[in-house]
Amino acid sequence: MEFSEFRPLDDNLLLDYIKATPSLSSIVGNNFDDLTVKEIGGGNLNYVYIVVGSSGSFVIKQALPYMRCIETWPMTRERAYFEALALKEHGRLCPQNVPKVYHFDRTMSLIGMQYLEPPHIILRKGLIAGVEYPLLAEHISDYMSKTLFYTSLLYHTTLEHKGLVAQFCGNVELCRLTEQVVFSDPYKVSQFNRWTSPYLDCDAEAIREDNTLKLEVAGLKSMFCERAQALIHGDLHTDSIMVTLESTQVIDPEFAFYGPMGYDVGAFIGNLMLAFFAQNGHANEHNDRKIYKKWILRTIEETWNLFHDKFIALWDKHKDGPGEAYLPEIYNNVELQQQVQRKYMNDLFHDTLGFGVAKMIRRILGVAHVEDFESITDPSKRANCERRALELAKKLLKERRKFLSISEVVSTILELEA
Repeated sequence: MEFSEFRPLDDNLLLDYIKATPSLSSIVGNNFDDLTVKEIGGGNLNYVYIVVGSSGSFVIKQALPYMRCIETWPMTRERAYFEALALKEHGRLCPQNVPKVYHFDRTMSLIGMQYLEPPHIILRKGLIAGVEYPLLAEHISDYMSKTLFYTSLLYHTTLEHKGLVAQFCGNVELCRLTEQVVFSDPYKVSQFNRWTSPYLDCDAEAIREDNTLKLEVAGLKSMFCERAQALIHGDLHTDSIMVTLESTQVIDPEFAFYGPMGYDVGAFIGNLMLAFFAQNGHANEHNDRKIYKKWILRTIEETWNLFHDKFIALWDKHKDGPGEAYLPEIYNNVELQQQVQRKYMNDLFHDTLGFGVAKMIRRILGVAHVEDFESITDPSKRANCERRALELAKKLLKERRKFLSISEVVSTILELEA
């Protein structure tokens, strides 16, 4: 079955589609009698189906011409094309942490990909439940160091890099969405903003009136729009990662484009910070969550430190390769190379902090919130958790260049928590 135009899927249409698509029907052994199809689209944008049969399974994801959570908000279906491209490229660079792509249909805006079977769950749900993932920092630092280094000018020639940038430059609508919801809406009156009212009314107003904060956010927005540093996931929060105790899989890179590396690293670390501040709202008489909060802080620290070391190791390995950011004929002695690396990583660290806390602010005051806080049923308790997160975000956004290490950031978190 081939469609000459887009049609939204339903259970019956999807079954016909699978039967007519060899790359999908072969996965289930052409055995359609025992197939089960379940629509699980809990996200904001797309239809997502799990297809399970006795011979195999896969996931079907279809982009809609609007935001699923706000149907009056139109969206380009081309995001599915960029997601498929990013999954394939990131999967090539880090196959152990990215699900396989089996099929892509541009007309139907449809991707068929590997089903991450139970006990895989969305990382955010695991963090809410208080589950420790001992390999999370190791795995996510692997993913970020490889996908960011190998798509940057540290590894590519400028000619290669510009060609790759051009592949993704059409993903403008999702970039525009990010520009609006992360860097604009929380700092002005917007019909899409919401927060835990009336408890955070004054906090929201204070953000809108903070000129220093606005100047910092303007700089981050400029960097997001202008700096084609590497192929970034573009939405690397804890809903975009599926985990078990042994596995970490990064999904949903539909926002992918060539942008600043710190946006990805910051999104992940910022969401861990949100998870940390939400823990008091999930504590009870049986579990005060204090041990778990220590694990989250340790994971934040380990993630950055492991990422830093792995990224530098890749740089050292390929310093005489084709990458044209720092030509070996110019940066031709150990001392100079180390100076370059220190400055590069220091700038990346401060970018990470800035983007990370900008993501925190938008998840508390903007259009799309996080389950970490939303699942706290007592609004006054929820607001108290959110307010502490906002205080950290404001401090780091304004003073991030003063921080020299992730351990200093963790110490600041503990001070605000005291």
